[in-house]
Amino acid sequence: MSSARRPSSTEAEARLARFRGVRTASARLAAPLSAEDCQVQSMPDVSPTKWHLAHGSWFFETFLLVPHLGGYARFDPAYEVLFNSYYVGVGDRYPRPARGLLSRPSLDDILAYRRHVDVAMERLIEGGPSAAAAELIELGLQHEQQHQELILMDIKHVLSCNPADPVYSGAAEPPVAAPALAWIDQPGGLHQIGHAGAGFAFDNEAPRHRAWLDPFRIASRLVTAGEYGAFIADGGYRTPGLWLSDGWDAVVREGWEAPLYWRREADGWTRFTLAGRRTLDPDEPVLHVSYYEADAFARWAGRRLPTEAEWEVAATAEGGRPVQLCDVAWQWTASPYTGYPGFRPAAGAVGEYNGKFMVNQMTLRGASFATPEGHARATYRNFFPPHARWMFAGIRLAEDAG
Repeated sequence: MSSARRPSSTEAEARLARFRGVRTASARLAAPLSAEDCQVQSMPDVSPTKWHLAHGSWFFETFLLVPHLGGYARFDPAYEVLFNSYYVGVGDRYPRPARGLLSRPSLDDILAYRRHVDVAMERLIEGGPSAAAAELIELGLQHEQQHQELILMDIKHVLSCNPADPVYSGAAEPPVAAPALAWIDQPGGLHQIGHAGAGFAFDNEAPRHRAWLDPFRIASRLVTAGEYGAFIADGGYRTPGLWLSDGWDAVVREGWEAPLYWRREADGWTRFTLAGRRTLDPDEPVLHVSYYEADAFARWAGRRLPTEAEWEVAATAEGGRPVQLCDVAWQWTASPYTGYPGFRPAAGAVGEYNGKFMVNQMTLRGASFATPEGHARATYRNFFPPHARWMFAGIRLAEDAG
């Protein structure tokens, strides 16, 4: 082990407890699923559950165990390629759209892989990792927490393709009624945006920088399914003037007429959830809309989407009451996903984590019901292509105050 130091017993115990807690949470998410469930890839953007379970172990093995734990033996050299996601700097990758074709290794093999990695990681943690390794351990845990939300996003899409409307878990997606709508004034001026330096943050949350904002108002809650239903009833999906050009092309090409997982029944709308299909509640926040749909709805409503700087200012509210913005769904902003002024990705392969995706994506802020506890923060920057709909994304509106 390079540059190791012996940690205090309290420090080692806390790091071990966190490691075990995160790893156990991933296994718990997979527990309601059969081996067959864990195999399916329902579209190119979705990964099989067992691939997610393997990839977290691949991260720890590749970036921590091989370079930092003397004598560590890889579980299976073939996994170096099979479970590499997008880290070109560490070698070849198996094509993402074909992950569902990997019937082998089996789910049992993947679970054995996780146990192998867990035992070795506990040795590394107990032995006293270097400062650099300790940072990578936390990055790996945060990365696994991201994949925990992806497990739920992806298995929801997988199960939605089954006409029997199977249930993942009856308690997985509880209905939430939105409170009354209010518009909250936010001051203009020069604001500090980005991670301030205390605690963990991904590299794309920094550097902290100044942004000028004109006064604006932001909605106190997300757009509801009932409000979005009014947009549909008013011909929202049949009115090209409400849509960005690429968005309208997507509507026509994909045949969109409602958010993902909505279905028009004889007596109204239903939506598919992780708890199965149920009647749409008009008071619950709308979920599974693309950036194009969020933008079109905002135009129809005579409002707009907030920029990510506006969103963050409202969430931190210096000198005032912060708006509760980490909510049931991630929220589209009007901001393209780019680097902050002075952004520099980390050196080496881990620098491929965020920076290489800073093109053709839009930024989302907040969190969703599926975001692991403690993983959300006001500076967190999520990002997806503007046509994507399978993540837990909703709409919060804003408007100019002048």
